[in-house]
Formats: sequence, structure tokens, C-alpha cells
Amino acid sequence: MITSVLVANRGEIACRVFRTCHEMGIRTVAVHSGADDNALHTRVADTAVRLPGATPAETYLRGDLIVKAAVAAGADAVHPGYGFLSENAGFARAVLDAGLIWIGPPPEAIEAMASKTRAKELMGLAPLGEVTSGDLPVLVKAAAGGGGRGMRIVRRLDELDAALEAARAEATSAFGDGEVFVEPYVEHGRHVEVQVLADTHGTVWALGTRDCSLQRRHQKVVEEAPAPGLPDRLEEELRALAVRAARAVRYVGAGTVEFLVADDTAHFLEMNTRLQVEHPVTEAVFGVDLVALQLSVAEGQRLDSEPPRARGHAIEARLYAEDPARDWAPQTGTLHRLAVPDGVRLDSGYGDGDEIGVHYDPMLAKLIAHAPTRAGALRKLAGALERATIHGPVTNRDLLVRSLRHEEFTTARMNTGFYDRHLPALTDPAPDPHAPLAAALADAHRTGSRFGGWRNVPSQPQIKRYAMAGEEHEVRYRHTRAGLEADGVRVVQASAGLVVLEADGVQRRFEVARYGDALYVNNTALKPLPRFPDPTAQLAPGSLLAPMPGTVVRVAEGLAVGAAVQAGEPLLWLEAMKMEHKITAPVTGTLTALQAVRGQQVTVGALLAVVDPT
Repeated sequence: MITSVLVANRGEIACRVFRTCHEMGIRTVAVHSGADDNALHTRVADTAVRLPGATPAETYLRGDLIVKAAVAAGADAVHPGYGFLSENAGFARAVLDAGLIWIGPPPEAIEAMASKTRAKELMGLAPLGEVTSGDLPVLVKAAAGGGGRGMRIVRRLDELDAALEAARAEATSAFGDGEVFVEPYVEHGRHVEVQVLADTHGTVWALGTRDCSLQRRHQKVVEEAPAPGLPDRLEEELRALAVRAARAVRYVGAGTVEFLVADDTAHFLEMNTRLQVEHPVTEAVFGVDLVALQLSVAEGQRLDSEPPRARGHAIEARLYAEDPARDWAPQTGTLHRLAVPDGVRLDSGYGDGDEIGVHYDPMLAKLIAHAPTRAGALRKLAGALERATIHGPVTNRDLLVRSLRHEEFTTARMNTGFYDRHLPALTDPAPDPHAPLAAALADAHRTGSRFGGWRNVPSQPQIKRYAMAGEEHEVRYRHTRAGLEADGVRVVQASAGLVVLEADGVQRRFEVARYGDALYVNNTALKPLPRFPDPTAQLAPGSLLAPMPGTVVRVAEGLAVGAAVQAGEPLLWLEAMKMEHKITAPVTGTLTALQAVRGQQVTVGALLAVVDPT
């Protein structure tokens, strides 16, 4: 019987596994990097072991250090989580060789399916050999790992070599394996997968389907179970193929078989030999705890001959610290507050006040809603996201709400090109016009000033300026014998933490929160602006600034001061939060400065290069 489990992962993943272990009375052990010294998963575990270093390659990808940590902490089992070493057969063998229980599939099954090229061969498929124009578009894909890393769509033959190089570099950084392959790219397909669970006695469950079509950069954003609108014949075919894949490698434990579905035809993608981020929607629909089942299977227990019956519909949304309007740029900083309404499940690896760093994936949390119908689950999740309190770096929350309410999604007509078609409309800013006024009134009460602002002559309006959604907003209000007046808006109540305004007979509440210099009105971030502009030196035209903190992983070959560059030409690549980001020339001209060098750590706003537009 398992008594103590080390989770070879971090963040939300480790917290999720720990929750089930604690419910079952199992002691938990966390491992953590130096950057995660005070991370939530280290705080909720019974024991934590520090791995020296900060990057994944130094810590969470060091199987030897993790096995030593498990032995030192007295763990008798290792759960790999999902990501990092979860699909590494060598790590699984090292755990078993140390006399520990491996909560996952046999190493041989991992080897058979962990490489996407070998998995395709096992299913009677093969990647493309020499690519011709008739094969386009194609997808360059890393043979190991997942999460959308090491993937590139190629639509022109002259782009293939660059895509192969970029995919190899990203795959090597993320998985320690630079093998890539090329396969046909299925346009406008739906990403559908089947959850499987198998025991050591020959029982294999196929726990329905999931649709994961809403993706950015080949990473999932919204997932649901069951996949809506599939014909019964196709649903049965997908389940049968998934069971066939599991039986082919004598699978044990939880796994996922993934497909692209187009024109009611299933195209096998891969088998992930681990639990998936989106597993909670399957748990909600089938009323099971997949981590608890993983533990029981690892202990040698039998599954029931048939899985439970599915009930209702569940939808999950991934909340990321990123700006979808700026090419999904990851965001860092302090997560001051994260709270969601009752009635939805929240899986997170962060607590209030935690720092979001540059080393790991930018996912903050997952919100999961379950209801008797798909429409009910959609409404429930969108409403919970809209009412959630999220104070901290920019997130994709507004994008998620709009996505869940988009007609193409509500009618289940979406596919993997959803954001390619709709991103501009879904990210069109819609700041609350009354938020700056609420901030000004709350600030006046907070500072104890009767009038606030910069003038204290009652006959003159008080003026304050704020930056909101990238624009400056000026608000004016004045004190009269009847109370505060502001541009036709009646001030019903004003205090340092709450302002109630009435416009056109409708009252609205604005909760105002401050965390040092950070200011939030409901969920809108505002920045107070000084009365007079800061007379600091301006950057030279053509300056190229780091859009995010990260590491310079590549500089364009042959790039040097004096080179002629074209607007949009790739100059260098930054790696931030496990993703590679291309930095291009802002204008056409001559490179007059190049500050960035390979391996350099940069902060947001750091000067990388200067292109003289003349």
C-alpha cells in the first residue's frame, strides 16, 4: 500500500495530485527549484526537497536528482504529474530501479508511444519523407513531449528549413530531445481525444471523448467533455481506436489518445502516456477521481469491468498570465488576488501574493463548470469567469468569456482555426468608462482629502488622469452643496474601497483595491498618472525593446551592426515561460546597435537593438 508520494512536478499539477493524496491519507513530498522556494506546491506538501538551480533543465528535468529526493524524503512512490518527465521512460526505469512504485504506465509503453513517429508506425501510419509543394500545408512536430512546443505550420516550401530549425531548438530546450518530423496539416479540423484508464489485469476503460479545439500556438485553451456533435458511429470508432492503442502497448494507468477530426473522419495524432491538463472535465462527467484511480491501479487493484456512466457536460478554461492582443505575450509579476464564485472548480498553483516568474508555463489556473447540459455549463463557466476577482498581471480572462459566448462556439461549430479567424474581435479592448472616475473618488477618500485632485478651489473641477487599457483617461469632478458631481454621473456612495455611481437611472458598484502602487477597479487595472509628464530622455526611433522578460536563445545568423534589415525581419528569439517568441525589426533600415547576445537574460522593456529607419 502506498503511504507517501513524491510528485515530480510543480505548480497546479503538483497541487492537484497532492489534494487527492491528502484526501486518501497519503503523505506528500514536493520537489522545487530555487525559483519555486515559496511556491504554493511547496507550501501545501507535507515535505519539500529543494533542487539546486532555477531552470527546468537544472531541476524538474533532472530525473537523477528527483529519485534521490524521493529516497531521502522516505517516499515509497513517485507520481510524474503531466509535463516535464511524465513521458520519459528512462525516468520511469530509474524510479523502479530505486525500489519505488511508479504511478504511471510501464516504461516499455512509454517508449512505444512517447515518440510520435514510433506511435504512428504502431498505428500503421508514417510521417512524410521528402516534402513537395503538393504536400502543403504541413506540420513540423517534435517527436517527444507535448504542450504545443516544437510545432510549426509550413505553407511554403522555402519556409520549411527555418521551421525545422526552430522546432528542433524549441524541442531540445523543452524536452532535451531535438527529433522532429513532418506530417500533413489538417486544416479546420477539430481536436478530439479519448481518456483511457487501464489496470494490470487487462481491463481498459475508454472514458468518453473531449473536444480541445480552441487552441493558441497549438496549446489548448478551452476543453470540454463530451465532444459535442459527433455522430454515434464516429464516437464509437474513436473509443475503439483508443482502446486498441492502449492494448497494443499493454498500457497501464491513465493516458490520452488524440485525434484530429475532419469531415467526420478521425486522423490519429498521438497517445500521451500520462494524465492531461484537461482531465477534470472527464472527472466531472463520469464522477471519478482519476488521480485516485491512478494510485489504486499502481497498487495493483482491479478496475470495475465497465466504467461509470457519463452524466451531463463539463467545460474547462485555462487562465493564462498572457496578453492575447500582443501575440499572446506572457506576463510576469505579483498575483495579488485570485478568487472565483462558488459552484465552479478551481485548480491553481498560485495563491494570493505569489510571484509569477519567467521560468515556467504562464498558466495561472483552470476553471471547470459542470451542468446537465452543454448550454448550462457554458453559461455557468462564462459567468464565473466574468465575476472572478483577478488582480495581477494581464490575463486572457476577457478572451475566455468572449470565446465561451461566441456563436461559433455555442453552436459547436468551432475548430482549431478559431483564434486565427476571431482573435482581433475577441481582444478588442472594452474598458469600463466609469472606472477612472471611481478610482479618483476612492483615492480622494483614501487620502483623506475633501477635494482630492490638484486644485482645492471648490468652484473649479478636480482633475485626475489614469492610464487604462493602454490609453490615458482624464476625469473631472467637483464638490457642490448637493454632493459630488461628475459629467452627468450621480455619486451615490464613495469610500476608499467602494464607489457607487448612477448613470441614466442605473446604479453600479465599483470595488476599488490597492496593492502598493497597483490599482484595480473591479477587475480593471489603472495606473495613476502625474500632473506633469516625466521629462526623461526619449528612446531613439527604431529602438527594439524586449516585450517580455526572458532569455535570448538565438540571434539571426550573420546579424551585426551595419546590416540592412527589413521591417518584420526576424532578428532574434526570446524564450519565456517555455515558449519561443520571435522578435522582428520594427522598421526598415540599418542596424546601428545590437545589445542582445545569446544566453542573455533580459527584463521587459530592455533595449535589444536599434534600427535606424533612415
